[in-house]
Amino acid sequence: MAEQKADQEKLLPRLRRRHPWLDHVFRSNEAFTERYGNHYAAAITYFSVLSLFPLLMVGFSVAGFVLSNDAAALERIRDGIVTSAPEGIRGFLTEIVNAAIRSRAGIGVLGLLLAAYSGLGWMSNLRDALTAQWGQEKKQLPFLSTKIKDLLALLGLGLALGVSFGLTAIGGAAGGFLLELVGLEDQGWAQFGLRMATVVLSLLANVLVFIWVISQLPREKVTARSAVKGAVLAALGFELLKVVGSYYLASVTSSPSGALFGPIIGLLVFANLVSRFLLFVTAWTATARENVVRTVEPPPPAVIRPNVTVQRGPGAGVAAGAFGAGALLAWLGRKRR
Repeated sequence: MAEQKADQEKLLPRLRRRHPWLDHVFRSNEAFTERYGNHYAAAITYFSVLSLFPLLMVGFSVAGFVLSNDAAALERIRDGIVTSAPEGIRGFLTEIVNAAIRSRAGIGVLGLLLAAYSGLGWMSNLRDALTAQWGQEKKQLPFLSTKIKDLLALLGLGLALGVSFGLTAIGGAAGGFLLELVGLEDQGWAQFGLRMATVVLSLLANVLVFIWVISQLPREKVTARSAVKGAVLAALGFELLKVVGSYYLASVTSSPSGALFGPIIGLLVFANLVSRFLLFVTAWTATARENVVRTVEPPPPAVIRPNVTVQRGPGAGVAAGAFGAGALLAWLGRKRR
């Protein structure tokens, strides 16, 4: 048994040496754990749920005023946001979005303050978490300027998400219009091709958003090129999480109690999974060979210690001198004789 256990313990290091991608995954998990990824994900989840309704209310209020003469565009953006969530919470999210659209004229100062508080808390925790996963040192920053930067980052992320959802929705609508224009709206292969093109467009939009999140949201920005691989992985994983979340929510909401609390529980679980996955992908990106910053430690200070040797009695030089003087005196004495 002891030999078998020792062989199993040696197997993992061998596999890590043989497969660099596997070693990268283990190094990413170690970095994620050492940099408090689970704790940051819990904080992001809390503020995600807390800020969902206020941010949607403010966002759709602004969108409602800007697109007051284009109800179709507002509808497409709403559909893009709703369809980006798992099926189990789409109804709950639709109710929130519809309520936000209906109350866009009466948000008031209280709604803006609530959205600012919850949104800044969410963005602050997200930026701190991404900073930690990149291995950057957490510094003491001025309070006011930090909050202003967090607010600008929140607005930038909202704009990026709006553009992403808008492109996906507009791309699908434009594809349907093109199919009708060429008379292929009834062809199955054309409909399938349109759906695939919409999925690809959605993935590309998500990749752009994740590039911006992974590279620009840390306190110390990194190059966008270093975040490309992580953004592709994040976009693919996000779509996979949506599919898994849909099956999970379908099982949760099958019971009477689940039908009542299922959407809230599903929203919490989905937000936590997405937060953990985003932070893990950031740790995976930061621990890639091309992104690891190796710092060379300076050598220790040199200590100069003079070596003083103290000898008792005559040394070798004195003995040699005495021997030479004795030999000289003996030679002189023989010469006088």
